[in-house]
Amino acid sequence: MAKKQYPGTGRRKSSVARVRLIPGKGEITVNKKPLNDYFGMEILKREVRRPFELTSTEGKFDVIATVKGGGFTGQAGALRHGISRALCVVDEEANRPTLKAAGFLTRDPRMKERKKYGLKKARRASQFSKR
Repeated sequence: MAKKQYPGTGRRKSSVARVRLIPGKGEITVNKKPLNDYFGMEILKREVRRPFELTSTEGKFDVIATVKGGGFTGQAGALRHGISRALCVVDEEANRPTLKAAGFLTRDPRMKERKKYGLKKARRASQFSKR
């Protein structure tokens, strides 16, 4: 019989993470690579593991995630958001208040602002000259 899977989708900036939690030993796989190989910086690895620390479920679930778009920081934030949502699917009453208080269930709305016509970037105008 197949193990129970808990899905979750996380987003940050232009990154989207599709996450599946499967009861297991706590292995995290991102785009078919171990977490340590995919994210180089220690702070990003810690950010991805934070939802498990808060809900005290370290080592109880294996994570299989597919992440697309954005940079490493945005992808780590999207992964954290997806894991938090999947943990809410596992046990809504126990995990949701803790994750909500930490702000892990809120989608970070900050995006890159579009470039406007007549400007060099989103807000950067060409240099002013009096003459």
